[in-house]
Amino acid sequence: MLTLPGAAIAADPVPPVPQFSTNYLDRTVSPGADFYQFACGNWLREHPVPADKSRWTAFDELQQRNWSLIRGILESCAAQRGTSPLREVRQVGDFFASAMDTNRREQLGLKPLDADLARIAALNSTADLFRLLADFHRRGVDGMFGMSVAVDQKNSAFYGLYFEQGGLGLPSRDYYFEPAFAKVRDAYRAHIGRMLGFLGETDADAARHADTVLALETALAQASKAPTALRDALANYHQMAPAAVAQLAPAVPWVRYLDDCGTTNVEQIIVRQPEFFSALSALLQAKPLDDWKVYLRWHLLQSTAPFLNAAVENEWFSFYETTLRGTPQPEPRWQRAAHVIDGSIGEALGKLFVEKYFPPEARARMNELVENLKAVFRDRLTTVDWMTETTRQRALMKFDRFTQKIGYPDTFRDYSAVEIRPDDYLGNVQRAAAFETHRRLARLGQPVDRAEWHMTPQTVNAYFNPTQNEIVFPAGILQPPFFDLTMDDAVNYGAIGVVIGHEMTHGYDDQGRRYDANGNLNDWWTDADVKEFQARAEKLIAQYDAYEPLPGFHVNGQLTLGENIADLGGESIALEALERALAKDPAKRKPVDGFTPEQRFFLSASQIWRTNWREAELKRRLSVDPHSPGQYRAIGAHVNMGSFFAAFHIRQGASMWRPPAERAKIW
Repeated sequence: MLTLPGAAIAADPVPPVPQFSTNYLDRTVSPGADFYQFACGNWLREHPVPADKSRWTAFDELQQRNWSLIRGILESCAAQRGTSPLREVRQVGDFFASAMDTNRREQLGLKPLDADLARIAALNSTADLFRLLADFHRRGVDGMFGMSVAVDQKNSAFYGLYFEQGGLGLPSRDYYFEPAFAKVRDAYRAHIGRMLGFLGETDADAARHADTVLALETALAQASKAPTALRDALANYHQMAPAAVAQLAPAVPWVRYLDDCGTTNVEQIIVRQPEFFSALSALLQAKPLDDWKVYLRWHLLQSTAPFLNAAVENEWFSFYETTLRGTPQPEPRWQRAAHVIDGSIGEALGKLFVEKYFPPEARARMNELVENLKAVFRDRLTTVDWMTETTRQRALMKFDRFTQKIGYPDTFRDYSAVEIRPDDYLGNVQRAAAFETHRRLARLGQPVDRAEWHMTPQTVNAYFNPTQNEIVFPAGILQPPFFDLTMDDAVNYGAIGVVIGHEMTHGYDDQGRRYDANGNLNDWWTDADVKEFQARAEKLIAQYDAYEPLPGFHVNGQLTLGENIADLGGESIALEALERALAKDPAKRKPVDGFTPEQRFFLSASQIWRTNWREAELKRRLSVDPHSPGQYRAIGAHVNMGSFFAAFHIRQGASMWRPPAERAKIW
């Protein structure tokens, strides 16, 4: 068993466990008038967004508690890094020490960028440009487009090479064109100029070069798909031979780029957005090399700013966190370091976190809950009345191959090949990125590692993996308010049960349904089933399109459709699983704190989505996030379920009432 040295005592107390509570209710509001306010109103009033956050939710409350626990691990590792026999302790400790050594970073200034800046200045050709770009991509520096190795969505037993649109400094293409973001564009131009000034450019040159960057990025944005279009898995899959990719974008030296990335003899490339690469090729021919040098200088600086000296880091924060997200001040340095370590050598940190904070009984209880919800969902697939028998049998075949991962990987990733130095923060970040790039490229064309995790154990989240037909629940989320062994079944089914059902339903949302029993992307539904499914989905699109969290800013029902389907399916399935559990043990069917089990279920299901926002962050999320804002996730599924109205005696004429004909029911 792994034993962590005694943890240092953090300067700040660990936040309390964020449990479900009837104290969060606003009893001055009727459930039928505004159920979100009724369920969460006191919490919303008493928990404003902290100064170092852009929003505050139940997820953030729990993650903040996890970060506080992780702080003790980080400080302990830093204290023990020179003597511990455990590699994870030494690596995490050295990484943390490098992040906290602000004196070293101030002494270095921008010197860590000197070699890369010199290479940019020496570029003489497009071939040189892409040789450098390959190295940048390998080390996690963004630019022009994205390259990755992931499961081949149409041959899910093997890994494939993907190219996709990218190269933007703003959150999405909307930020380059929509009038609502005009002030953000102006702030971005000014920010680029100030950042280039740190490289010694005069004000005039920096302003001119900021215009150059914005012009190039605007052209790339023009060729980019909007977030809604990116959700269509089939429309974003185009497998091509390298010769076809070269014909698609002839100005790009693809062979040279791939060689410099470290991969050769590539037989097929999956190009997610071919039109983007055609436009990039034309742009490379139309714009002078000097413009691209400016562009690369900016993206180098933008990608590395959080790991440099205070002046550069603060200017980066002022735009990317304050302007774009509304966050007034940065998180404490230890917490920023924790984020970076989590993203760089996260499973090393996760191994230490799980050993200290994840009890085995939580894993066993979660598996039991998952099995209970699986039984309900399978019955739904067996009996749903709108599906033809041909598609039903295929859907059941897919569901019978469905699996789950709970808590943490059985084998943690080995980072022994990553050099971590206590005096080289940026170097640590880039060497960890290069390790991950090499690890992924080395398995191109190889069989898929089905044991791999795509979230670290300390993460407060969960996911469905369509190519492996699995749901994954890290240890981080298996705590209150989502999973609470001290609470009644109604609260747990309304929280973690809803999340489990949500992730299961992703296998049958508007995109997940397109993956077959083997995890391959193809059209396996009959035309009649597709028509029936889409008719039901249209009700959800219309429902969420009508939500307007800010004047003139609506939820995008098409962008959020997959998550809204999963919310509805997850809540409906979890409620039925609760009813089955209560039927098995009728003694549990009793009021708690004055509420029936069904009422506590819906209250719990609302409270997990409680959210306070900063306006800038809410606007950003509405543009790019496939999830609806929390205030609508808290009620959006409810109002499609007759059991909700029955539980709280809500009738026609109440504000929360939704006529039966308008209610969506898919799974």
